Amino acid sequence: MPRFRACALPIQTHPRDPRPDPWHSSTNSFSASSPPSGGSRSFGGIFDITGRSERIAVLEEEMASQGFWDDREQARRVIAEANGLKAWVEPWRGLRAKAGELAELGELLGEDEDADLAREWGTEIGALGGAVDRLELRTMLQGEDDHREAMLTIHPGAGGLESQDWAEMLSRMYMRWAERRGFSLRVLDLQPAEEAGIKSVTLEIAGDHAYGYLKAEKGIHRLVRISPFDSQSRRHTSFASVFVYPVLDEEIAIEIDDGDLRIDTFRASGAGGQHVNKTDSAIRITHLPTGIVVSCQQERSQHKNRSTAMKMLRAALYQRATEEKERERQALESSKTEIGWGNQIRSYVFAPYTMVNDHRTETKTGNVGAVMDGALDPFIEAWLKKFGGARAG
Repeated sequence: MPRFRACALPIQTHPRDPRPDPWHSSTNSFSASSPPSGGSRSFGGIFDITGRSERIAVLEEEMASQGFWDDREQARRVIAEANGLKAWVEPWRGLRAKAGELAELGELLGEDEDADLAREWGTEIGALGGAVDRLELRTMLQGEDDHREAMLTIHPGAGGLESQDWAEMLSRMYMRWAERRGFSLRVLDLQPAEEAGIKSVTLEIAGDHAYGYLKAEKGIHRLVRISPFDSQSRRHTSFASVFVYPVLDEEIAIEIDDGDLRIDTFRASGAGGQHVNKTDSAIRITHLPTGIVVSCQQERSQHKNRSTAMKMLRAALYQRATEEKERERQALESSKTEIGWGNQIRSYVFAPYTMVNDHRTETKTGNVGAVMDGALDPFIEAWLKKFGGARAG
């Protein structure tokens, strides 16, 4: 039996899913023979555990001070920052302790052969490696807005009924992704198409780093399938665009001049029947200087629809300003050529074979059904590992 000292084992990238993993993950290695110390650059250094721990101590001292709750808004921000830092430090401490335990067990196995215990050790090493990998992934989510909730809008491309149906399929896919992650979801605006599918939808997705993850989905999504609407069963190609914006806190000031807005009211559309609104409660707001158009018709109250539409407009304007700054930065850093890959980010092929291919990272799977059921994490994680760190600054 081989000795277990200085032994490197593969890391399972997604051990949390008990079902068979259809993904082809890259193989990393983790040595359990050398338990990390507090100052280890290879394990704790990349997470800046020392700096975060020191900051937590400062915040906890502030929270224990007299008069901390005199300014409730400031108190809320301090507590939120402390909780965010602890979300890094506490998992790392748990992983460090687990690594120490496994290192000791590895030493014992190197001296006394035990096949059952060796298998258990290997499984635990894989799980530990996966946990380290997920924690490392969070280092890719340090952009200014990555911690925020997300607003995701889908528009069908040219192609009429086919693209409208594809837009609805994408909408369900993101709803399932949010459900899998335990994120909350609210439909801010939905405009059904006449025959099938949707003309547009805007979803608000709330959860830990929702925007940081979903920003990977921005772009054009392409579908190839045998059309269920074609009597001759021909293969069709459809497109839909996905836009993702961070949901802003009230503390972020976005100045909007009322004179720059054109506000139109209209009767909410729907599939017909008793639920169609009989009043002009739907709101469409056009920001004249930029041409950005948002609309909301989900509520029966015109006031509520207007409030939601303004929230959507603030997010869109903020994202536009952020993207303009990013373009200026890219112009100064002309060496970063990988940004100019084009708009089509991913293809979903249902026929003549099954394949989902992300053209930015070349992450692929033949399990189209799983992807459409919300299994997007391998694509998102691959994008974050390739681009996330470069775009976090």
